[in-house]
Amino acid sequence: MSPVPIAALLLMLVTRKARVNAPLFLLGWIIGLGVVGVVVLLIPGLEAGQGEPSTATGIVKGVLGVLLLIVGIQAWRTRPQVGETAEAPAWMSRIDGFGGGAALGIGILLSGANPKNLLLAVGGAATISAAGLSTSQQYIALGTFVFIASLSILVPVVVYFILGARAEEAMTKAKEWLIQNNKTVMSILILLLSVSLLGDALEILF
Repeated sequence: MSPVPIAALLLMLVTRKARVNAPLFLLGWIIGLGVVGVVVLLIPGLEAGQGEPSTATGIVKGVLGVLLLIVGIQAWRTRPQVGETAEAPAWMSRIDGFGGGAALGIGILLSGANPKNLLLAVGGAATISAAGLSTSQQYIALGTFVFIASLSILVPVVVYFILGARAEEAMTKAKEWLIQNNKTVMSILILLLSVSLLGDALEILF
């Protein structure tokens, strides 16, 4: 659901190194989410006890909900107003010169180290940890979570390899729209998710 990483990938797909860099970006994205998820699953005290989520899980979800609420409100307040043009992040202008290592690294950073994605990934992994699953079931659930969270990156890569240059115009238009509406889209989605996490926290704690 993150417009900036999707826009970065779409920009990468219209560069001369797209066939190498785009799959590496996707791999980095998956690695970033997977590492965050595994770390959360290994944290003691989050697992369910006697069929019920632990108090620690309620606290984690409550904190995440509050943090996401703050991020969502800030994104909404700083969104471009009517008639204003949003600027792409400065690092996007250097994507054309990225090598494979840079593409892999930016994928990891945008998925696992980006504050908004980090909060969402931790929230998802905490939910899995509290579900009362066996260890193998937890990692199957985490793999499913990472796959779904990677669809918005995976689909453009697949489309590019099927259609090639024919998809370039559509990808360019989509990239421009995502950059322009990044903060609006993210603020709405983040606010909805923060309410969900806060609701879960209140149910667990009280």
